[in-house]
Amino acid sequence: MKNKILVTGGTGYIGSHTCIALHEAGYDIVVYDNLSNSSREAVNRVSTLIGQTIEFIEGDIRDVETLRQVFSTHQFFGVIHFAGLKAVGESVAKPLLYYDNNVSGTITLLEVMAEYAVKNLVFSSSATVYGNPENLPINEESPRSCTNPYGQSKIAVEHILEDLAVSDDSWNLVALRYFNPVGAHSSGQIGEDPNDIPNNLMPYISQVAVGKLEKLNVFGNDYPTIDGTGVRDFIHVTDLAQGHVAALNYLDKQTRPKESGTTKLNSVGFLPINLGTGKGTSVLELVNAFNEVTGRDIPYQFTERRAGDIASCYASADKAKTLLGWQAELSVNDMCKDTWHWQSMNPSGYKVS
Repeated sequence: MKNKILVTGGTGYIGSHTCIALHEAGYDIVVYDNLSNSSREAVNRVSTLIGQTIEFIEGDIRDVETLRQVFSTHQFFGVIHFAGLKAVGESVAKPLLYYDNNVSGTITLLEVMAEYAVKNLVFSSSATVYGNPENLPINEESPRSCTNPYGQSKIAVEHILEDLAVSDDSWNLVALRYFNPVGAHSSGQIGEDPNDIPNNLMPYISQVAVGKLEKLNVFGNDYPTIDGTGVRDFIHVTDLAQGHVAALNYLDKQTRPKESGTTKLNSVGFLPINLGTGKGTSVLELVNAFNEVTGRDIPYQFTERRAGDIASCYASADKAKTLLGWQAELSVNDMCKDTWHWQSMNPSGYKVS
């Protein structure tokens, strides 16, 4: 029997790509999303790409009764938990909204999971939890700190998961700390579709390329980096999706009863794992790669540094390779090519032009 997975936030950017990877790996999927920052069209396109209709339930992770109804009608192996608000600037303006949705919502989800004895969770965390890193590359033992409510909400959930694992050793809780997801599915059918002006670099570049925005603002050119612009660990969203499959496969393997006849399950507890390439790319390096791969010329201007931005941030991905057998495979050029394929085919994202 196939393992069935509940994917909260499954119509979002990373969630939709992960649904394809899960299907290809032989998992059954149920998508749960309130569509507050995503489109129903994403799950329609995923269904088309995999040749199978995905069960979609519109609901909020803070809605106990709807969650109970979902868990009572399905027998889940585990949950991949993407559902959450993610704009740093908005979190500063609306901190209560972020703590309510991201932290309280996760508590509600965990409570319902416990009611139905579903104890396997892969949580969508973030490299934001590392704040301004003391050392590079960043490993999982690096100190956690953050100066904005979005990052604080991720840290808070991680602490909750840690405490939960200590209190009850039947929980298996993997926190995947993403670095900078970019790119799109190679089909061009699904990709990143931000509301309004993008918060992230790659969709901003691609919207300039397609003519939606006039030019790219590069925040700061005086950092102590190769060319003065910020350096980040960009990871293709397809690689990231495979990281979630690898985490689920790991939980499945670790929690099976051993062949010795014992029925006792092994406990994973709380396990934080970085998902990144282990390499840093500067803003200008990414712009130049995009120009070269697509033949477009991206106009840009330097502006003041943004408050809270750091000079460099890239991962040590050794733990993911050792424990999960996972490593990033796709290059910066692949990220640019697939982003442009998506953006040029869908200049208005999932909206009908």
